[in-house]
Amino acid sequence: MRTNRKTIAAGAGAAGLLGLGLYLAVPAAANSAPSPSPSATSAAPKAHPGHGKRLAALRRVRGVHGEATVRTKDGFRLADWQRGKITGISGTTLTVRSADGATWTWTTNGDTRVRKDGGKSTVSALASGAQVFVLGERTGDTRTAKLIREPKKN
Repeated sequence: MRTNRKTIAAGAGAAGLLGLGLYLAVPAAANSAPSPSPSATSAAPKAHPGHGKRLAALRRVRGVHGEATVRTKDGFRLADWQRGKITGISGTTLTVRSADGATWTWTTNGDTRVRKDGGKSTVSALASGAQVFVLGERTGDTRTAKLIREPKKN
């Protein structure tokens, strides 16, 4: 099989874009600081400028799953991401199968953020067969989901 320079350049560009997207997205998605309890006198929380733009580059990458080593202020981490359909949900685990057949099991916890149809949601609101984008970290053989996004249905 012959590989030309344009193919190599396109692959390198996509990998660079993915790495940049993960470098920007994982620290934002991993923010686990507890939010304050709402009160009648508290002001509305400030929007995070550019927060939605951080994942925009990653959404444009056409890959179905991947992993990158990213540097954070605490050192290096393995950032994983996957697009696919949910094939199983059991307790705190979520199994996702990508279009190429790769099946990964993700662990969820109280820090896992879920976005469904453009708004906040919960892991229990996700259903088998739903198309999702999962972003998280891998430690050993365990993938921990930091963000699960089920896009709006057209």
